Amino acid sequence: MAQVLLRGVTKRFGSTRVIRGVDVRIEDGEFTVLVGPSGCGKTTLLRMIAGVEEITEGEILIAGRVVNRVAPKERDIAMVFQNYALYPHMTVRENMGFSLRLAGVERAAVEQRVGQAAEILGLGELLDRYPRQLSGGQRQRVAMGRAIVRKPQVFLFDEPLSNLDAKLRVQMRTEIRQLHQRLGTTSIYVTHDQIEAMAMADNIVVMRDGAVEQTGDPLSLYDFPANTFVARFIGSPAMNLIPGTVRGQGESARVAFEDSSELPLPRHTSAIDGQPVLYGFRPEHCRADGERGLALEVLVVEPTGADTQLYCRFNGHNVTLTVRERAGFRPGDRLMMAPDPGRSHLFEASNGRRLDAH
Repeated sequence: MAQVLLRGVTKRFGSTRVIRGVDVRIEDGEFTVLVGPSGCGKTTLLRMIAGVEEITEGEILIAGRVVNRVAPKERDIAMVFQNYALYPHMTVRENMGFSLRLAGVERAAVEQRVGQAAEILGLGELLDRYPRQLSGGQRQRVAMGRAIVRKPQVFLFDEPLSNLDAKLRVQMRTEIRQLHQRLGTTSIYVTHDQIEAMAMADNIVVMRDGAVEQTGDPLSLYDFPANTFVARFIGSPAMNLIPGTVRGQGESARVAFEDSSELPLPRHTSAIDGQPVLYGFRPEHCRADGERGLALEVLVVEPTGADTQLYCRFNGHNVTLTVRERAGFRPGDRLMMAPDPGRSHLFEASNGRRLDAH
């Protein structure tokens, strides 16, 4: 196991800077997820940690050692790829033990390590099969087994579940999490799926355009997003953000909206009279109120069993509500909705930064 430290890491392709001064600390034994939209630089960052992509500036340290100029095979890491990268002409046993044989490990030790990994991953009965004889989930287990047998200091996962169907993805992410809990190896996992990130991570690094927007544990990012990008990206459905203007000062300050309706400032928030803001609240952090709040028109009703999603419109802006009770709303209905001021947020309209009490 090892701590991974990134200091001012930058990557340029020609004149284009794709990674912009990233600083990240991944503690020993931690499961960290790099998450962000396609093209944000998360896979490039992972490849630089692995050593298959050179860095332009900055330092990468693994277990306290600067590895900028250390070859990938000497970094003591193991990578699990999106496309499994199994050798089709080799059995499961041969695929899992190939890197050890290449490193000159004795045959008996190879067999022992392969057997241990197969037991952990439930592959014991599949060791003599070829990749073509396996399901997608089984192939992914073999890819993980090939990484486990090396007993690396750091596991790197590059969107390993993206080729699986939805049900199998849920099953496999649970298995990967259980595997980490059993082995305790420092793990860095790349995904564009924020639900996957929330479900698996000890720590999440949210990226956009080659830079880190926010780092923290899943619930901290969900409850206290640093800006509107994180507020929209973390959570499904996304946080509602409605433009308004602050009116008044102190305890009497309110947010006024285009239709002249008003809401009290969220608690633990301060703003200046006349300041343009975005009023943010999660779909489940509000309630239907017959008299107070914002007047919404229901557009679409999506019952999911455990709850119901209401997709509404307010002053031309889309608003999503999550209703736990099986309320009988229908498209075209109008309702009054009051956000919970204790769990709502204000963001600066100009730069998207969350406003806190001074």
